[in-house]
Amino acid sequence: QLVESGGGLVQPGGSLRLSCAASTSIFRFAAMGWYRQAPGKERELVATITSGSSTYYADSVKGRLTISRDNAKNTMYLQMNSLKPEDTAAYYCNGAPGYAMYPWGQGTQVTVSS
Repeated sequence: QLVESGGGLVQPGGSLRLSCAASTSIFRFAAMGWYRQAPGKERELVATITSGSSTYYADSVKGRLTISRDNAKNTMYLQMNSLKPEDTAAYYCNGAPGYAMYPWGQGTQVTVSS
């Protein structure tokens, strides 16, 4: 089970920290990822992190978003800085591409607007 939290309304340039809580069976050895889906658009990959904390970022978020994980807490994070209106989307966590995927959670909404 995957549970996302931490979204909200923020002004351009602001920051948010998203969290993804996962069951131990999902998280322990898994490469995980953050995804987002804006209205009228397909879901897209934002960032991934391996069990050893190697990371990947989509070009659109490099230098602004930071993915991390706490294996002891079965929790993954997405620190979002310098947010832009185009970051507005529902954010989801799941396995990274090429790894096991699980039923999608409800996601957490991020809205960047003045």
